[in-house]
This record gives sequence, C-alpha cells and structure tokens, in this order.
Amino acid sequence: MPTVARNIVDTLHASGVERIYGISGDSLNGLTDALRAAGTIEWIPTRHEEAAAFAASAESQVTGELAVCAGSCGPGNLHLINGLFDAQRSRTPVLAIAAHIPSEEIGSTYFQETHPQELFRECSVYVEHVSHADQMPRLLRVAMREAIEKRGVAVLVIPGDVALADITAAAETILPTTSRVIPAETDLDRAAEVLNTCERVTILAGAGTAGAHTEMLAIAERLQAPIVHALRGKEHVEWGNPYDVGMTGLLGFSSGYRAMDVCETLLVLGSDLPYQQFYPEHAKVVQVDIRGSQIGRRTPVDVALVGTVKDTVDALLPKLDANHSSKHLKDSTEHYTKTRKDLDALATPSRRTIHPQYLTKLINEAADDDAIFLPDVGSPVVWACRYLTMNGKRRLLGSFSHGSMANAISQGIGAQMAEPEKQVIALAGDGGLAMLMGELLTITQNELPIKTVVYNNSSLNFVEVEMKAAGIVNYGTELKNPNFAKVAEAMDIKGIRVEKSEDLPAAVEEFLAHDGPALLDVVTERQELSMPPTITAEQAKGFTLYAVRTVLSGRGDELVDLAKTNFRQLL
Repeated sequence: MPTVARNIVDTLHASGVERIYGISGDSLNGLTDALRAAGTIEWIPTRHEEAAAFAASAESQVTGELAVCAGSCGPGNLHLINGLFDAQRSRTPVLAIAAHIPSEEIGSTYFQETHPQELFRECSVYVEHVSHADQMPRLLRVAMREAIEKRGVAVLVIPGDVALADITAAAETILPTTSRVIPAETDLDRAAEVLNTCERVTILAGAGTAGAHTEMLAIAERLQAPIVHALRGKEHVEWGNPYDVGMTGLLGFSSGYRAMDVCETLLVLGSDLPYQQFYPEHAKVVQVDIRGSQIGRRTPVDVALVGTVKDTVDALLPKLDANHSSKHLKDSTEHYTKTRKDLDALATPSRRTIHPQYLTKLINEAADDDAIFLPDVGSPVVWACRYLTMNGKRRLLGSFSHGSMANAISQGIGAQMAEPEKQVIALAGDGGLAMLMGELLTITQNELPIKTVVYNNSSLNFVEVEMKAAGIVNYGTELKNPNFAKVAEAMDIKGIRVEKSEDLPAAVEEFLAHDGPALLDVVTERQELSMPPTITAEQAKGFTLYAVRTVLSGRGDELVDLAKTNFRQLL
C-alpha cells in the first residue's frame, strides 16, 4: 500500500512535474524516500530553501507549467517564503510542500513549531493544512488546480507523520486548461469610440502581451500608436517592433516617459506598471487585462476590457478607424532614436574604470540568440533594461514585481534545469551574490553550466543612487568584497576577474565560451548614475543637498569621482 508521500510523487509525475527543489529534513523524510523509491522525479538539493523557491519560480516562468519546491518543518519551510512571494507576484504556478511538526504536537509550542497556513497566506492563492491522510488526494488536486488556473502559489502543509501514512488512492493527472476570454460587444464599442475620437494614442504593453505580438503590432499600426513597454513586457514587446519607443517607469528612459506623457488616450495592454507618477495626468485610459480586479489599480480607467490581449485585440480591430495621423508616432520614434543613441554612447570603454553599461553591451553582443538572462534586483536590472536586446527567442526573467535581492543565481538554477541546452546568464550584483553565495555550490553539485556575471562595485549601488536622489550622504552601503573569481575557483567554477576596460572583450568571450559553469568578476564603476527618465524638482533638490552634505562630511572626493564618471552624460 503506497504512502501519502508516494501518492504525491506519483500524481506530480503523472501531471508532468520533473523535479522538486529543496533541502532534506526529518519532517520531509516521507517525501524524499518516496522520490528515491519511485525514481520518476528528480530531487534538486539547494543550499537554502529561499533559493529552492526562486528556482521553482524561474522554472515555471520558463516553461509556463507547474513547478514544485519543498521545505522541512519550521525554519525550513519559512525559508521558502521570499521565493514564494516572488512566484506569487510573478503570477506563475508553483506548488510548495511545507512540512509540519508531528500532528499530535501541533499547538503545544513544540520544537520548531510555527503555523505555516497563516504564514504562507499572503504569498499564495491557496494554502491548507493536511491533518489526515484521507484528505491528501483531494487537497493535492485542489492545490495543483488552484496554482495552475490562478497562476500563483499553492501551499500544502503536511505533518511528517501524515506523509508516512498509508493510503489507497490512485495517482491523478492534473493538467492546465485553455480558454478564450473576450469582452462584451458593448465594452468593445465603448473602447472603439474613445480610440477613434483622438489623434494621439500611446500603447503601454506589459507581460500580458506574451503570445500576442502580431496582434499588438496590428493595433499599433491601425492607431499609429507608439508602444511603450513596462519592464516585464520587454522580452515580449521590443523585438521586431517598429512602433517601440522604449521603456518607462523608474528604470526606463525619457522616450518612453514622453510618449505616454503627451498622449490623449493611453491603451494599456496586459500591464500592471506600479508607478502612478509615470501615467499621463489628463489622458483617457482604456485598459485590457484578463484579471478584471487589476484594472484601475494604478490610474483611473475610462473603459475596462476584461480579456486576453490576443483575443481582445482581434475583436477590437474591426471596430477601429484606419485614418489616424502618424505625427504622434513619428515624433515619438524620432525621440526614441535620439534617446537610444545617447544611451549607446555611454556603453563605451574607459581608460580609468569599467562602466557597467559597457559590460552589459558586450554580454549582449556575445550571448546566444536564445539566451536566458536573469538580472539581480538593483543596478544590474537597470543595465539589463537598457542594454540587453530581445529578439523573440531570448528570455529576460527576474524579481521584477517582488524586487528581492539575490534572485539572479537562484533563478538561474531553475532556468537551467528547465532548459539544459540553453545559455543561462545570471547578472549578479555583488550584494545579491554574497547574500546567497552558497548557491554557487548548488551550481557545482548539479553540474549546471550557468554563467554568472558579477557587477562588483563594492556597494549596494542602487541604494546609493536612491540616497543621492533624496539628498542623503551614502552610509551603510559599502561592501568589502573578496575576489569573487577566486571564490568561484574554490567551488570548481571557472573564475575570471577583470579590472580594466581593455581586458573586458576577451574576458567576456572566454567566459561565455567555457564549457561548464563560469563566473566573471568585473570591477565596475561605483559612482555610475542610473538616471530616471525624468528628473523632478524634488530629485534635483536632493542631488544638491547630497553634494552639500557630502562636502560637509569631509567626503568631497566622492563628488570628484561622481563628476568624472558621469560628466559624459551631461555633454
């Protein structure tokens, strides 16, 4: 008679799950022993459960299918939470198996006792405690279906003794469904009326445009509308797109901001750009999203269209006039061309330092056409947004909604497991790498050929920029780093360190050509400013205060370095 744990393994296998990420523990013995005995699903050991959840999140985003992670009771499953928050906010299906203390001890303040069903509630679409073996088949079915159909995290809390109990249930197969969601004709008519009665329409496109590239271009052509993309939309929007005018938001640049700022009507396609200040103040807004609850969260909406972008645009196109002026589109694309030229001018070698823009440009040029890029939160995301080129085959994944440090390598593990033949490049900040540096050992142990680029500026760099903008002297952000290349070599990973621009092109080529895992430790400029797309009066005031306070604190040499590094941006 199979155990509850074996039923879980057999159901997951029948449903297409190939691996589970986690760290073994006594409360997980039933699960790991069932995995060993079945031999159908691979157990992927990580060095931290947070990395296990990040890896599952990335695998799910790469495949679009359910991924699984597990944590032992108490601290073990608590470590999952940050990675699960990332999966939940990325809207990708992940099942987490959170082991619990022995059933008879629950409520007694037993060793390692927590209340997981309460702790995981905020980062899941479903969480339930399995208190009896007979509950498991149905609750597993419900949890998997909730995760798959709601595109989020489902958590099953299972005491170790329940996992080891016998059960008579057979394995089940839980697979995703497909459906079409289209707005009502009356709503489409209202949207068409708004879009047909103005001249300057701008499209804001996000991750919801995945699989709708043709339809997105068709409606842009009909409306003669420039397309601005949000960060999560970059990989789906910018390639093969004559209407693309760049990104907006905190990490974007001026052409995307301007195209939205001057429009009469904003058409939002599958985007949840969170920054209210980047939406136009006086434009009408038509928003398309398959999740009706998301509509109007960021800015007031005149017409709400609940549906998939692909099907909604197909239904809307016949109702749209084709006589829109091209002036707004022409002005926006010309502004983008100039902005793009200015940005590219910053990605150049230096005799004095290594600009992170130059490093990212070289990585972009040398990477495979179907590479998967995973930037750490912080300055690596800025440079990835501006200097990585998407082509319809490349992927760009990260902790873009949750915004957690240390995501790059951990997510790289899941991406590489899901796509073993593809080039996976983690763009790691020095702070992010150090936070979960043990995952370099996970890379080695699982023989994953992940390529890790370290933006080594000896600081929490993006935090420093935020401090400068607020007029605050940098404090508490300096990092004393090792030679990361030597650290990598100690873990059986090829390590390369670069300190001069002239050595970088050859190093990037050697790094990416290496057959196996490699780490490129690049000492980049600490004082590089990643300027937002528009400078507010408050930010300008902040920079002035920063300069005054820095001089008064006796650290005026920082201002000299800042000027030397960024003077070219002012030319």
